[in-house]
Amino acid sequence: MTVIHPVTPTLGVEAMLAAFTLELERTLESRLELKDEQGIDPRWSRALVELRSFALRPAKRVRPTLLAAGWALATGAHELPAGVKTFAAGLELLHTFMLVHDDVADRAATRRGGPSLHKLLGGGRAGDDAAVVLGDHLYALSVETMLGSGLPRAGEATRYLMAISRHTAAGQFLDLDLSRTPLDQVTLFQALKVAHLKTAKYGFVAPLVAGAMLGGGSPELLESLERVGRQMGLAFQLRDDLIGLFGDDRVAGKDGGGDYFEGKRTFPVIAAWTRADDQGRAQLEASWDQADKTPASLAWARTLVDTWGGRRATERVIDRLTRAARKTLSGLEAPIGARLLLDVLMVKLEKRTA
Repeated sequence: MTVIHPVTPTLGVEAMLAAFTLELERTLESRLELKDEQGIDPRWSRALVELRSFALRPAKRVRPTLLAAGWALATGAHELPAGVKTFAAGLELLHTFMLVHDDVADRAATRRGGPSLHKLLGGGRAGDDAAVVLGDHLYALSVETMLGSGLPRAGEATRYLMAISRHTAAGQFLDLDLSRTPLDQVTLFQALKVAHLKTAKYGFVAPLVAGAMLGGGSPELLESLERVGRQMGLAFQLRDDLIGLFGDDRVAGKDGGGDYFEGKRTFPVIAAWTRADDQGRAQLEASWDQADKTPASLAWARTLVDTWGGRRATERVIDRLTRAARKTLSGLEAPIGARLLLDVLMVKLEKRTA
């Protein structure tokens, strides 16, 4: 059983996070064994081997860890029950399902330092189709896992997560639609809306609030966690936008410059376009809309965004959001150990590099 100490130094929290991650991996491995499916067909068994390998790749596991933090903030408990770890594993499976479908929609070649699932399954139309089906399978497994956690409020928290997931789908739809929209018709507000729906609300607000729900947290705590999750999540996504344009794929675990090749209208790009003169705007539009993008055109696109202040503007907003999240966190009426846990998580996320 993972122990969450009520008052503990940072090293103690680091050790607890390491122990939780190890136990989470074991739970994920167990859920992905799927013994009842092993005799269905050899072809299905081979597909499940690829799925299991993909789902168990080393990852940050941000969402299940935030769920554990939400539980600790609500209960003040020193121990994390097995049911919470099971529910957290279900949440991670839900996230993996979304990654699989997102990679197909975005035509992403890599994920978490290796080939995306549709590439593992052969690529092309056949690989896409197989990945979509296996994603559906993960979705069913995730809901089954969360509802089967045995926690008294598992149904309530799962319904909440499903409602948030509908909003996430809206965010993904808007993201895809904006990639086909001329730059002069995309606003910073629209870019932030996508960031809120796709990442902040689903990736940060939802696990924190769901964890607190599972722990019987008060309405006031849930409201505060919604606020800190939104601030953390927007900062995380804007950092991800910088990584998606300027990142090294060896660091990011996915295609460096992938957002450019996919034509994404992310915050740094729109911030640069907003600040550019007429010539700069024309160059940005030509760069983002050209048909045959190359490493050389990516380098030029990066120069344009830097020249017109897109990276600097994004960094400023990230800093503002991070400071706001820390202020919200410091005002939470919750055990200091649980607040320290969330603070350590924030530091880890801030250290991500582009």
